Amino acid sequence: MLFPAEIAERLEDRLDSLHERESVGACSAASLDPADWPAFRRQAHVMLDDMLDYLEQIRRRPVWQPAPEQTRARFRSGLPLAPTDLGTVHEEFLADILPYTVGNAHPGFMGWVHGGGTPVGMMAEMLAAAMNTNAGGRNQIPVEVERQVARWMADLFGFPAGASGLFVTGTSMANFIAVLVARDAALGHQVRGLGVSSLSHRLTAYASREVHGCIGRAMDFAGLGSDPLRLIPSDDRRRMNLRALADAIAADRAAGCTPFLVVGTAGTVDTGAVDDLDGIADQCKREKLWFHVDGAYGALAMLAPELAPRLRGIERADSLGFDFHKWGQVPYDAGFILVRDGELHRQAFACQAAYLAREARGLAGGSPWPCDFGPDLSRGFRALKTWFTFKVHGAEAIGASIARTCELARYLESRITSSAELELMAPVELNIVCFRYRAPEADRLNRELVIELQESGLVAPSATSLDGRTAIRAAIVNHRTGYAEIDTLVNETLRIGRSLHARRKGDCA
Repeated sequence: MLFPAEIAERLEDRLDSLHERESVGACSAASLDPADWPAFRRQAHVMLDDMLDYLEQIRRRPVWQPAPEQTRARFRSGLPLAPTDLGTVHEEFLADILPYTVGNAHPGFMGWVHGGGTPVGMMAEMLAAAMNTNAGGRNQIPVEVERQVARWMADLFGFPAGASGLFVTGTSMANFIAVLVARDAALGHQVRGLGVSSLSHRLTAYASREVHGCIGRAMDFAGLGSDPLRLIPSDDRRRMNLRALADAIAADRAAGCTPFLVVGTAGTVDTGAVDDLDGIADQCKREKLWFHVDGAYGALAMLAPELAPRLRGIERADSLGFDFHKWGQVPYDAGFILVRDGELHRQAFACQAAYLAREARGLAGGSPWPCDFGPDLSRGFRALKTWFTFKVHGAEAIGASIARTCELARYLESRITSSAELELMAPVELNIVCFRYRAPEADRLNRELVIELQESGLVAPSATSLDGRTAIRAAIVNHRTGYAEIDTLVNETLRIGRSLHARRKGDCA
């Protein structure tokens, strides 16, 4: 085995040899590295400073603005064949791309459950890009970084030492993986070869009617069909009704179906409701069903001591999907899947291909690899920006940021309930607040109101429908959001609502 000093000496010898060769110039000409490294370095510092300025001065920008047609037209040109100066392309980025993003880095963004990212995460992403690591596997420390984050999360959520964890694009992919593992656990891993068409009975799954649409898609992608996903009624807090769940399971068993999976939600997409996870775990234990938790954003409430008790029972899940890029503020994308039984997880994706053969030493060592736990062989180094975020900020600070967004939600709730012109549309459980402006033809008016709020550039909520009624939905996720943005949301809603109401009255006069 070569020691670092010996390796360094050999590399120096090799470099000297290369410089002596007449062909080195020809080799460099074929490379895509800069021909002038000092000039490239100067431009790189300009680009870095521009993005740091962007984040530091984010409040001076509109949350969102529509792109002009002439800007959109610039993205319909053909494939560039000749090179363009890096500085010129960067100026095009600053003028035509950066101003027209969705705006979730801005503290006034409340439209969907998007995290705001951090400068630390941005720098880590740059480091990962420079390394250009394929984190699918092999004997390398980036895989150990991912394993360390997996152990952190297993500890956080009370999963056992044998649990497995994997970075994925987001919770949609995490939920899909969970459905596949649950399917194989119910049918045996031979289903991977035989296919679901060999089944003599129908598998059925259960989730609240408030569940994210990706669960039905996961059932579809797993070959089970979306129809066997039974959507269970919710209670007055929009949590899954456990009595209705028990009845649905019993009815399916009586009809000859095979129940196999229950999905609990920790933070529903519309209102932030948290299912009774402990109660679901009890039913799954009695019925011998796989218990999966879709904790896309709500699961990380475990980092906030004042919120963690609301997730009681999450530690009993067979699998859990969540996103670091939401409440964890890691730059997109950084989803994660935890599975209690790591061996079941591995068997659901194991592959015997010769090019993935493992060795005890060398680059083919370090088994099992991340690619043994999911569908992707080519994987970016998502773990690094997550690792940096936790190492630099610490879990306590991230948890405090999460608790703060819930505090702001309660403040927004108080502002809504103190105004006769506004109506609270659902209980405020975590950090999502659904409300609307009271008026005749309120559905139509509030849809228009949301658009005008977005186009104002000051705040950007979204619209949703609750029990057939249009609501303004404010998802307070960004760590930069404060009381000022909440006051702006309420004040602008009242101003625009009054204006729209008066305009409609005038049209009817």
